[in-house]
Amino acid sequence: MFNSKIIGLGKYLPKKVVTNYDLSEIMDTSDEWIIERTGIETRRHIVKNDDDTTAVMAFKASKIALQRAKIKPNDIDLILFATLSPDYYFPGSGVLLQNFLKIENCPAMDIRNQCSGFIYALSTADQFIKSGKYKNILVVGSENHSGGLDMTTRGRNVSVIFGDGAGAAVLTREIDLKRGIQSFSIYSDGQHALELSLRGPSTNRWVPEILEENNPDDTTYYPNMNGQTVFKNAILRFSEVIQEALDQNKWSVNDLDLLIPHQANLRISQFIQKKFNLNDNQVFNNIMRYGNTTAASIPIALTEAWEEGKVKKDSKIILAAFGSGFTWGGISLIW
Repeated sequence: MFNSKIIGLGKYLPKKVVTNYDLSEIMDTSDEWIIERTGIETRRHIVKNDDDTTAVMAFKASKIALQRAKIKPNDIDLILFATLSPDYYFPGSGVLLQNFLKIENCPAMDIRNQCSGFIYALSTADQFIKSGKYKNILVVGSENHSGGLDMTTRGRNVSVIFGDGAGAAVLTREIDLKRGIQSFSIYSDGQHALELSLRGPSTNRWVPEILEENNPDDTTYYPNMNGQTVFKNAILRFSEVIQEALDQNKWSVNDLDLLIPHQANLRISQFIQKKFNLNDNQVFNNIMRYGNTTAASIPIALTEAWEEGKVKKDSKIILAAFGSGFTWGGISLIW
């Protein structure tokens, strides 16, 4: 029997820093308004003349993760690529990353579960490793939001939230069952699917149809979010999967060394921290610097926490995410 464990982490953020003051120059908003509602101060964006794409950012983060894992690209048996912003409608970004890494005949799978995509991908990797099918798996979350946001006052409730970036993790077998991933829980509730969505272009809203209408007020090709509904469901589902992880492992709140939530909104993280009576050292947040990077947010945050020495041998860690679908999930692991 095997557990799966993370042996290498990497992250990549675009160079362009966009502050709240920058946004206030192009839309009716302010630094105070954004911080009060989201906690975000800056985020990273890709500009049009940059070479970065969703797959390129994933490649840059993956190279770092592989170096830290001390394995070569050809040692990877499977790539799992979590994103809501693939380079193309098809093919998926996983095969593009495989090509950048020059890995021959390696299966690559795109995971389209938005904010909880990295949790779903880690859970999938865990099962492939535990089954004995694969030994080394590269799990990536990468997002390029900035090119598809409505950067006007009309779209400010969504556009001020999101940033770009990528994070990567290399997983391998662990024979010590007291280490590595200990449990996971993943869920979905499709009745709320359109509360956080991008409806066009899609097979329900093809590009020719949009172009024929030539309607400047058509916002279906921008992300749409019912903020209050998302917030209420997020705090409920975050709480459930965190408690489930604690219960599955018979951990108390005091046993938990680090909670790394999906960086959706600092107010959600603060609510969860207060509800579970966690101290500041037990929760890692970086949304203030990067914004919401969706599937990339947990691997970026986990990498940063590890780089800052907050993730140590024997650390008990819970990762939790909630997002579009609605989908949500949690993972517990011992470093």
